[in-house]
Amino acid sequence: MYTRRIFPIKGVIRWTRRHIFLFLILATVPVFLFDVLRWKWLHVPWLPLGALGTAVAFLISFKNNASYDRLWEARKIWGGIVNASRSWTIMVKDFITNNHAKSPMSDMELKDVKRELVHRHVAWLTALRYQLRKDKPWETHLKNQKSNREFRATQYTVLEDTIPIETAIEPYISKQEAKEIFAKGNQASQLLGIQSKRLGELMDQGHIEDFRHMEMMNMLTELYTLQGKSERIKNFPYPRQFATLNYVFVWIFILLVPFGIMEGFEMIGHRVVENLVERPAYFDFTQKLQIFIGQHFVWFSIPFSALITWVFHTMEAIGENTENPFEGGPNDVPITDMSRGIEIDIRQLIDDTDIPESYKWRNDIVM
Repeated sequence: MYTRRIFPIKGVIRWTRRHIFLFLILATVPVFLFDVLRWKWLHVPWLPLGALGTAVAFLISFKNNASYDRLWEARKIWGGIVNASRSWTIMVKDFITNNHAKSPMSDMELKDVKRELVHRHVAWLTALRYQLRKDKPWETHLKNQKSNREFRATQYTVLEDTIPIETAIEPYISKQEAKEIFAKGNQASQLLGIQSKRLGELMDQGHIEDFRHMEMMNMLTELYTLQGKSERIKNFPYPRQFATLNYVFVWIFILLVPFGIMEGFEMIGHRVVENLVERPAYFDFTQKLQIFIGQHFVWFSIPFSALITWVFHTMEAIGENTENPFEGGPNDVPITDMSRGIEIDIRQLIDDTDIPESYKWRNDIVM
């Protein structure tokens, strides 16, 4: 979505191709009844249908604005996590010293302590993104849609679906800590608790002064706050009464559109025929063909009906797929890539070794 994330028009068409075929069929059936079976009464006045379309457009706009607000808030939260992670690492790097230590550590031991705190922070990032990727009941129906399943399988990979959380966290914390956090429900919160306990131990040993300890605890509090904001978005869905009614209204409009534009296209065809008949009295093949097209011009309403209904349905689907910004869709907040970027950044700040490379993503879709 951001930077390298690409979702071109061909991707949208591939994503919605089944609905495009459905809209073409829905537009063809009324025209067949209207023109072939001569059910000329089978149409809807455009004026009330236009009013309905305007109301539906307002509803879609309201939903998409609300969905985008959720997405943008999630992105701001993770922007805060990026900044807080750097601040935490700078504090770890500069605040932990031997200046007031009761038993001074060697330079290597100090470096190991700093490395331990930074790696545990990476473990917190990993645990948080895995918790945000877990399926909620209101997200499952979107993932199970055939178009979404196929697009996910062929276009991109969600790392959290392929690598267990235990394997992802293992390089960053001890086996004892891993056993401790996985015995509880919220692994991310447990890791921040362990960080707090470790800071207390370092303060008791004199490696952190009271004021610096307070500042680092404030940073842990900020991380708790950012985690809570992320969980608030994850655990509270867009109100289903709005989403469900919006979906129903869109489909009512979709079903009525073909009936509303047929008569207009037939009137255009009548004008074409009248203009041709009023010309000088010679009829060549081209003129006969034009008259035939004019008499059946109503069939041109099919692609226009499909286009109108596709636009309304696609905009509704975009809002539906944007309202949950952490579920792992192609346009969600790329928390996996952001976590890896934070890890590289903060581990370089402490001159760590074996720093991983950035993820390589399929089809430039960054997760």
